[in-house]
Amino acid sequence: MLFFKGLSVWKGFTGTSEPIEASWPEIRGPIDAALRLHYHNHPDRLHDHVLLFQGKRLWAYGEGRLRPGYPRLIEEEFPGVPADLDAAVECHPKECPSETVLFFKGPMVFAFDLRTKALKQRAWPAVSGCSAAVRWIERYYCFQSIHFLRFDPVRGDVAAHYPLDARDYFMSCPGRGHGKDTRKNATLWGIAHACSGRPFQAFSSDDSGRIYAFRGGQYFRVDSVRDGLHAWPLNHTWPALEGEVDAAFSWADKLYLIQGSEVTIYRSGHGYSRVEGYPRSLSEELGVSQADAAFTCPHSGELYIIQGSYLRQIDLQQSPRHPGAAWLLPHPHVDSAMCTTKGVYLFIGAEFYQYTDVAQLSTATVAPPAQNTAAVFFRCSLPGAPQQPPAQGQHLPQDNTQ
Repeated sequence: MLFFKGLSVWKGFTGTSEPIEASWPEIRGPIDAALRLHYHNHPDRLHDHVLLFQGKRLWAYGEGRLRPGYPRLIEEEFPGVPADLDAAVECHPKECPSETVLFFKGPMVFAFDLRTKALKQRAWPAVSGCSAAVRWIERYYCFQSIHFLRFDPVRGDVAAHYPLDARDYFMSCPGRGHGKDTRKNATLWGIAHACSGRPFQAFSSDDSGRIYAFRGGQYFRVDSVRDGLHAWPLNHTWPALEGEVDAAFSWADKLYLIQGSEVTIYRSGHGYSRVEGYPRSLSEELGVSQADAAFTCPHSGELYIIQGSYLRQIDLQQSPRHPGAAWLLPHPHVDSAMCTTKGVYLFIGAEFYQYTDVAQLSTATVAPPAQNTAAVFFRCSLPGAPQQPPAQGQHLPQDNTQ
């Protein structure tokens, strides 16, 4: 993450500043706004470019080099967007109806659709006076002086308990911070930190590559290297969801979260929204009374439920749904499970076991070698052991934001 102030830029959460012109020599003076653009529909244009705004002009940098034809007027690239901006941030298509850039100026927000070039002007009273804006792990933040708030990029709603002080969250300041005493509380440390070695109660992977791990009423975003060690309350992403998640799986752009004998379904469109009528009983929805673990494989309508040492298959496209025959697993118990394009992962205690596919899992009589979950999935350094690389096929893209 890049922090701009005056003629300086800080790269990352710690360390000293450097002059802006050291990285972007064509820029003179402070900038008004900055963002990194992920233009997936037109990767030949400004995909993965850093855009810096100053007065009436903008600069576009790719791999640290100024793109030919820049700087240019803001109105040439984004027709209708005013000059002298306060802030800007890109909204990804999974969180907005389409690839959109939000521009902030005073009390107004300008939403620019990258595909249609349509511009919508909005008044979001709760999100006004932003001096900077950023997307960080599917969340959107507006900075107001040294404070910040988290907002919905479609409606402009601000989450509860904001604003907060940026010095406790986004930068390392002596004597400040929101998690510095976590290690003193063994219970809190075990729940809220991925490296504690405590087992996870559920894992989930969807077709877009997002991976979540659940433990003790909180969750970790596994596929984000930069934020993989940080736990978040469930309701930060899934409105009104509380308690502990026992199992989770994705299907048809929906996330199924199993808690005891009930299941709640969330649509994974622009953020997550709960499907009306849920939670419902697990037996009514899936034809089973409980699940120790559950998983679906990418682009498949087959659900696999683990109960004790048995694996059962359920066709999600069937109505009513009911489990098929049971296969005996070479594990007496499984805490959680997940399936990606690289195989099936069973998590037991602090370790996991990787199988090539469901066919190998269902016929296995001997378990494969155990691997450490914290070391492989979260890159935790273990006492007396070298740090291990990510598991084969583990997709851990960096979340690049300004």
